[in-house]
Amino acid sequence: MSTPVVVLGSFVAAGVVAAALIACAPRADAPVNAPSPIRVPVVQVTGDSAGCPKDMALAAGSFCIDRYEASLVEVFAGGIEKPYPSNVAPEGHVVRAVSVAGAYPQGYISGKVAQDACRGSGKRLCDAREWVTACKGPKKTTYPYGDERKPRACNDHGKNPRALLGIRAATWTAMNEPSLNRLPDTLARTGEHESCVNEWGVYDMVGNLHEWVADPNGTFQGGYYLDTQENGHGCDYRTTAHVFEYHDYSTGFRCCRDLEVQEGE
Repeated sequence: MSTPVVVLGSFVAAGVVAAALIACAPRADAPVNAPSPIRVPVVQVTGDSAGCPKDMALAAGSFCIDRYEASLVEVFAGGIEKPYPSNVAPEGHVVRAVSVAGAYPQGYISGKVAQDACRGSGKRLCDAREWVTACKGPKKTTYPYGDERKPRACNDHGKNPRALLGIRAATWTAMNEPSLNRLPDTLARTGEHESCVNEWGVYDMVGNLHEWVADPNGTFQGGYYLDTQENGHGCDYRTTAHVFEYHDYSTGFRCCRDLEVQEGE
């Protein structure tokens, strides 16, 4: 799959345009369910001076990570970009990753395409160590908000969309049915669960969508809206059952980036 070549200095401006495009994208009909009142951690928002772009948070003082699970924009000839449907596999399309609040994040994506999408925005997939570090936050807790699970703090209480549609088979086609993440009480918008955040300002790392990390053998972490317990708890959830080219309705991602070297350092 080809990756768009973009001058690195243009990423900030392109990110602003992409955020506007995503915000104006067609909305799904699924209603938004407000989480139960839960104490929200005090977020330490850092800016460009910390060496990270505005759509990323500084984690552990050593790397940048997307604040939100990634959405996609499709890149056309002449640099024209349009939001890519979050419930359609993006194989065969030239896409790049964006991180914005209030969007349905991209599911149905393989680790390979996620890796290319990050690279298309001058970023990269997080490695497993970085991902866990960013999820646990400065207090190194099991969940972004603390060591004890708080029901409904994150999107880890969704309904089974295959059961809702009467789909029993676990075939490739069934697991990639586009309507699965458009049903009520399934996928949530980025940042919708305001308590699913740590002090670094990184949202939704537990639940909502599995997140691919940079393992060519295939690893995704954090669980999704139906399961954050089966393969570990919270930030320690880790699945290695699928190859890097696998995708289904539950697979998503976010990107990382090295710190920008400040002049004089």
